[in-house]
Amino acid sequence: MKTRFNSQIPFFDLSRQYSQIQDQIQAAIRDVCTSTAFSSGPFVDRFEDHFAQFCGLKYCACVNSGTSALHLALLALGVTAGDEVIVPANTFIATAWAVSYTQATPVFVDCESDTWNISAEKIEEKITKRTKAIIGVHLYGQPFDIEAIKDVASKYDLFLIEDCAQAHGARYKGIHVGGFGEIGCFSFYPGKNLGAYGEGGAIVTNCGAYDEKIRMLRNHGSTSKHKHDCIGFNMRMDGFQGAVLDVKLKYLETWNQKRKDIALMYRKGLTHPGIVCQVQPSWADSVYHLFVVAVEKREAMMKHLQSYGISPGIHYPIPCHMQKAYADLGYKAGDLPNAERLAASCLSLPMYPELSDEEVLRVIDLINRFSVDAS
Repeated sequence: MKTRFNSQIPFFDLSRQYSQIQDQIQAAIRDVCTSTAFSSGPFVDRFEDHFAQFCGLKYCACVNSGTSALHLALLALGVTAGDEVIVPANTFIATAWAVSYTQATPVFVDCESDTWNISAEKIEEKITKRTKAIIGVHLYGQPFDIEAIKDVASKYDLFLIEDCAQAHGARYKGIHVGGFGEIGCFSFYPGKNLGAYGEGGAIVTNCGAYDEKIRMLRNHGSTSKHKHDCIGFNMRMDGFQGAVLDVKLKYLETWNQKRKDIALMYRKGLTHPGIVCQVQPSWADSVYHLFVVAVEKREAMMKHLQSYGISPGIHYPIPCHMQKAYADLGYKAGDLPNAERLAASCLSLPMYPELSDEEVLRVIDLINRFSVDAS
């Protein structure tokens, strides 16, 4: 009979992080309440300044979600009905939603077979006279090959947007992601490396004109009270999120380093022949928002781990081009084989800075013993 552990290892546990910083968080929330700066305001302004500095960029405009960040970024670049935007097939669906919100068409592109990031070669195959922009996603916290994608963008005079929703603090050739394209977009969903206590997002850029347009769009198309220069949106960040994020930003580099340490333990320790890790090129400094492996027998592996109290996840089991919402685009199984293989085999292991070495080693040991236990 298999031995069962009493302790559980959840896929993610925000309560561990909160217990370490709760006094600072509570003080920041009290400050917002005392000043009644609930919508936008000084706490959001302060975080915008600090996050722009962190990214090494001139401008940061915060919004209510990462999805809104992508949406407004595309609008600021003039993407509209009739345009096409290149999007990786293996990403969270919000990357594609943003394109659809502008009434443009997402054109899904396959990933590389080893890094699982968007393929520059595949992008070039999909470019038409209607292509306006490329959205590259730093998948699981690992930068895509920015120079290769920028070369394609420059060749065809296309905008490049970096979807940094999973890559707060990641570096490409030693430089923080977010500033290589025209615009970088971040999500502060609670589970991110830098997560809010609710929803939140940010758009970063070195272009003042883009920043000005985004700030107008997020605030009902207004640059001054009672004057609306364009049709805008209510996409402001609230004061609580600005205050919380400003507290947590101070810890981001430390938390990211712990994620890297855990990832190194996984990479060194996982020896099961049925496990394949995401290849990390020398120029990519990942912050491991997720630690994803490809598994030959995913369902069996999941049940095995769950039977010992370990909760893995799946990101993402259905690639964007195979989603029902985009059935009208006419994609079929086999069109983007690398993304489809990854979707069928990907398994996300527990990954957060508060994991103990003992917990990580336990996950590793149970994975390596999978074939013995499953027999």
